[in-house]
Amino acid sequence: MMGDVRFTQDVAELPTHKFGPSSLTWWGIIAFMVIEGMFFALAFAAYFMIMGHEQGWPPEGRQAADLIPGTLFTIGILLSEIPNTIIKKAAERYDTPAVRLWMPIMVAIGAALLIIRGFEFNNLNCRWTDDAYSSIIWALLLLHTTHLLTDWIDTIVLAALMNTDEGYEGRRFVDVDENSLYWRYVWLMWLPIYATIYLVPRL
Repeated sequence: MMGDVRFTQDVAELPTHKFGPSSLTWWGIIAFMVIEGMFFALAFAAYFMIMGHEQGWPPEGRQAADLIPGTLFTIGILLSEIPNTIIKKAAERYDTPAVRLWMPIMVAIGAALLIIRGFEFNNLNCRWTDDAYSSIIWALLLLHTTHLLTDWIDTIVLAALMNTDEGYEGRRFVDVDENSLYWRYVWLMWLPIYATIYLVPRL
């Protein structure tokens, strides 16, 4: 008879979570990265189109952004991969004490990076309304700041959750693992942006 459904196997013992490509949310994060990457690609295209229409770069009368804040940020975000990797490995082995220890450190690092980012905006040597050059470097920095802020807030929420009974649930370790994956995307995306804002105008 149509519509009869019969269960022939007990699925209660199947795992409720998986790491990596076996996780549906992992694919969601990868899709999110691809979409965000398209926004950055458009911003880079606009940057080089504007550059191609100028006689010099930065345009006459403009100073390149100060190197020190951007370079400090770059060093900091590269070094952040050390605790990020420790957290990722701890999540994969379901090590709650290690995740609880290192996640607040990542929260502190994210806060420090956001403070340095504030100095970066203050040392671009232009306002976003000045001209096309100013607008595009502000846009690139703002786009990346959105990434940074999003992951920082996510890390705060996860750090709080891992300090509750949820910190022993498998799906939370998957969340932590995927948060670490996204952080890698955040700092990898920063490298071409740093080169575009700080190095290309000095070539």
